[in-house]
Amino acid sequence: MIEEKIKLKNSITLNVQHTEGQTEKPTVLLLHFSGGTSHMWDGVIPYLLQEYRIIAPDLRGHGKSDRPATGYHIDDFANDLYLLLEELKIQGCHVVCSSMGAEVGLSLAASHPELVLSLVCEGALHNEYGEYGLFNGTPDEIEAEKDRLIAQLDERKLKTYQTLSDFIEDYRAPLEKEVLWNEHFQAFIESCIEELPEGSLEHFYKNHVRTEYILKYLDVRFEEYYQKTSCPILFLPSEEEWTNPKIRHSLDYFSSLTSKFKIQRIEGSVHAYVWMQFPRKGAEVVNTFIKDL
Repeated sequence: MIEEKIKLKNSITLNVQHTEGQTEKPTVLLLHFSGGTSHMWDGVIPYLLQEYRIIAPDLRGHGKSDRPATGYHIDDFANDLYLLLEELKIQGCHVVCSSMGAEVGLSLAASHPELVLSLVCEGALHNEYGEYGLFNGTPDEIEAEKDRLIAQLDERKLKTYQTLSDFIEDYRAPLEKEVLWNEHFQAFIESCIEELPEGSLEHFYKNHVRTEYILKYLDVRFEEYYQKTSCPILFLPSEEEWTNPKIRHSLDYFSSLTSKFKIQRIEGSVHAYVWMQFPRKGAEVVNTFIKDL
């Protein structure tokens, strides 16, 4: 594996981990969650390398990739990936994706069905609002709930840290409380650190990126994307998602829109974090799904 920056035809440069050189192996594209980097997959990649060509980018606005002022709809992310696959001369790939990455992978599968051979969705299981959302109500109630969320976005302040240990400790403490912390989380958190010009440290995930992504996400209707997909899909709900009746309702409907699907759970899984919790098990699930196609 190498890590390099690749400039796309739309002038966006993405930081990408990928298998070096051309290979005849099937390609797996790994897409991280919101606020993540390609290094969330570091524990998974070793279990897939023997069988697959791996491509794991930092999505725009994330990690070491470009952070344009605007352009954070899931369709914008997906178009970057289409151009990245074109640059790497990939004509078809299996897409494995987490949370926001699942939304982006779904957009890619809907807009370029010829490119996506299969989709593993650990995310994109529900809308935010409406019949297939976590919050349903009258139009006025939905607008009020949106306004509340938008106000919260405006209040976010990025913390700065003077030392690496202070940064890591601040992110480690809640993960340890949930009994999640391990070496994979450690490596991932270290990949999120950005050194500012004066020498202090800050998380790379800037407010303008996070805010625009969430604002655009609020009105996305994933059923419109699932209706346009043609590839087999593996849905991977977390334990909490599986026991949520609203999410089960939306998952039942979304899966009914697909031509071929499977639903699987990894015991003890936490949304987005499962790939660092259980990297070997996650890789086994992916490999089995692809081999059974």
